[in-house]
Amino acid sequence: MADTMAHRGPDDRGVYCDGPVGLGHRRLSIIDLAGGHQPLANEGATCWLVYNGEVYNHRDLRRDLERAGHVYRTNSDSETILHAYEEYGPQCVQRFRGMFAFAIWDEPRRQLFMARDRFGVKPLYYADCGGSLIFGSEIKALLASGEIEPRLRRDKIVEQLALGYLAGDETLLAGVRKLPAGHTLLVDANRFELRRYWDFPAPAPANNHRRDDELCEEFRALLQQSVTLRLMSDVPLGAFLSGGVDSSAVVAFMARQIPERIKTFSVGYDDPRASELSYARAVAQHLGTDHREIIMSAADLRRELARLIWHEDKPIAFPSSVALYFCAKLAQAHVKVVLTGEGSDELLAGYDRYGITAWNLRLGRLYERAVPAPVRAMIRDAVLRRPDTDGVKRKLERTFLAAPANLEQLYIANFLSFFHGRSLEAVLHPDAAAELGAISPYRATLDYLAGDNGRDALAAMQYLDIKTYLEELLMKQDRMSMAASVESRVPFLDHHLAEFAAALPQSLKLRGLAGKRILKRAMRGLLPEQIIRRKKMGFPVPLARWLREELAPWHREVLLDDSVRREGLFNVPRLEAMIQEHLDRRADWSDQLWRVLNFQLWQRTLATSAAAAPAWQERAAVLPQGRRT
Repeated sequence: MADTMAHRGPDDRGVYCDGPVGLGHRRLSIIDLAGGHQPLANEGATCWLVYNGEVYNHRDLRRDLERAGHVYRTNSDSETILHAYEEYGPQCVQRFRGMFAFAIWDEPRRQLFMARDRFGVKPLYYADCGGSLIFGSEIKALLASGEIEPRLRRDKIVEQLALGYLAGDETLLAGVRKLPAGHTLLVDANRFELRRYWDFPAPAPANNHRRDDELCEEFRALLQQSVTLRLMSDVPLGAFLSGGVDSSAVVAFMARQIPERIKTFSVGYDDPRASELSYARAVAQHLGTDHREIIMSAADLRRELARLIWHEDKPIAFPSSVALYFCAKLAQAHVKVVLTGEGSDELLAGYDRYGITAWNLRLGRLYERAVPAPVRAMIRDAVLRRPDTDGVKRKLERTFLAAPANLEQLYIANFLSFFHGRSLEAVLHPDAAAELGAISPYRATLDYLAGDNGRDALAAMQYLDIKTYLEELLMKQDRMSMAASVESRVPFLDHHLAEFAAALPQSLKLRGLAGKRILKRAMRGLLPEQIIRRKKMGFPVPLARWLREELAPWHREVLLDDSVRREGLFNVPRLEAMIQEHLDRRADWSDQLWRVLNFQLWQRTLATSAAAAPAWQERAAVLPQGRRT
């Protein structure tokens, strides 16, 4: 099981067995290179730990634990987790500041204790196999146990296709679950106790009376502190630099702490409309970093996609995963740890969709009060009957004129789903549509909006994204960097910073359509104004052009293969029509074709490589063939 994840830990391996309990570990050595071997025991060898991640405040915790009488044998943060568990029990997780997934076998109590960090930066999966529990950082490790038959959850297909991920703790495989972020799991002969120890807080009025300048200064200090904590390393580290304000801010604060030139890494394309390299270069020059770039091509995506699907253990939701892997593989030749800008958009309302939805909701509620229902129905029918020759219909049907003024329709369906209206049902085979058509792809996502939780519309959208969309981005970040044996750290998701951000006045996050106002104010004087003011691009990939040109024969071959017809899941004539409309530029179906393409490739990967690394794993250490500059 451990060896299926050799890419996560190429530096060391270890196994511990105690009767019915077995712990396995693959180590990427970053802290205490000599003494951090795992599984790790406490001084009496009564508790054993396997752990992935970093606890950044472990030195502060160590001082308290040593005063309490605990004796250390290493300098690793792993040992602090063990001693903290001994001292505080399951409540130890409240004291950890970092990213982690760990399991502790407590031999005297004959119990297993597992925990995952507050945002889910580090993954942890488990399955109850009729009296035995198996767990691991990746699903492929569970499959390698031989205890699980990889059976597809057909009732989850529509959610996977629409959103690209599953909200909640379920996966596409029957019986396999995620330990939710901010949760612990305690298991013994009589208990299976899942508990939440942290949740992203609702907005609080505590900061509404404070001056903006004062809040901005505190935010800046907290972000600097978070970055400083994440420089903890006994090996070289660097940063992913996209040229957006988030990653640029991280690098700017790194530059204030590290005297030598920081190593930064970017990925781009030969299509300037999709590439952010010019912005990354501007930041690198401004901050004086040791900067490297890699150019990714359509051929690179085709060559690596199946292998990266195997790494993600699921269909890849966004093509930017592939680009992220190329950036990580470039970094791997120079560093072992990178800092990234992930999480800022969710904490600080940085996505355009927040402002657009807020206006749509506001106008929609006025519209519903001012216009009689029969008139609204006539307008809606007119919008839906309108021919879409100029793209206007597509825009109008995503507004309050054609959809109810609620978050399900104006936010989730509009911005999180890639299949709008009945387009998802149309892409399914008629028999599959009859079986699955009644299942809402948003059912699990809507659970996060249930109940009176004291959140206004903006806070509700942020909370929803943090619990679902951000977890997918963090999974992508973890899997693609770990596929290259590189650890990525996310300073914006320090829980002290996040709790401060949750309590900020809305005006310091979003005004009109402009988000992240406090971050942009905080970075004035540290970053070029063109970077602070630039429009967000969001790690773009020129997928639409690639599917029309370089990748057209390949994706047509995959989607129209005889096996797709035999499986009876997708409506092949409809797929063929979508491909042709895309090739003829009558429509842009790139996102929808990408989802179906990845689902098909994932099913093939699962069928041929459920329990062991495929042959391509042997060449995983080879640098991608993308052009380096």
